[in-house]
Amino acid sequence: MPIHEVAEISAIKTTARAAGERFVLPINGVEYPFRWCPSGTFMMGSPPSEQDRDDDETQHQVTLTQGFWMGETAVTQSMWKSVMGNNPSDFKRDKLPVEQVSWNDCREFIVKLNRLGVAPQGFKFALPTEAQWEYACRAGTATPFSFGSVLNGDKANCNGNYPYGTTTKRKNLGKTTEAGLYPANAWGLYDMHGNVCEWCSDWYGDYPAGNVTDPMGVTDGSIRVSRGGGWYSSANGCRSAYRGICVPLFRHFSLGLRVSLVSESK
Repeated sequence: MPIHEVAEISAIKTTARAAGERFVLPINGVEYPFRWCPSGTFMMGSPPSEQDRDDDETQHQVTLTQGFWMGETAVTQSMWKSVMGNNPSDFKRDKLPVEQVSWNDCREFIVKLNRLGVAPQGFKFALPTEAQWEYACRAGTATPFSFGSVLNGDKANCNGNYPYGTTTKRKNLGKTTEAGLYPANAWGLYDMHGNVCEWCSDWYGDYPAGNVTDPMGVTDGSIRVSRGGGWYSSANGCRSAYRGICVPLFRHFSLGLRVSLVSESK
């Protein structure tokens, strides 16, 4: 199926799906678009040669045995309001990503979504794991960003005063932009770099040194992980491998979420 076409709801029950296949789920009058991320193996983290990498990005092989649907964009304010009935965002407009949401707020959002009973058969809503998030972000790439090795505010909404892979400074908008404004990655996912940082389900902890299958992160902790960087971040903080860390109660005007549909068996 071409990446721009919309799958019928019944199509997600099939097993043969192409990476980036699109599926739109209406919820309380608002469309939630998703893109298919097939099962596969990739290198998570960053190689020692990657510029300005952090010590917690130990590169290791990850296998994801089940495909999943990833939100095409971060959760927008219209999506959030369709479930929660409020809008906590600093920058208010329906098509902007929701922000000023804590990990606990996002968990409540996921719980309420699942209680609606609208998830397709065999699937449930979830915050993506770190591994799922990075796999979807990379979409088959191994460079610092899904579009290459350079970012200065031109290909994603970040603080262009602090570029990566170049000395040329560009835009620093100082605010969020509408979801989907910048080019999508190879699997049709928008704003995986910049705009808002996105909460993941994992507690923050050390990566394993060896190969792993379907990792869920460490079993407990006090800090949760966010990914992707935001409009407030340097370009370095928007790299595919970069790990943001925040306490679960923390809220910020560059911190939002992206929702996934995963197998109920997970």
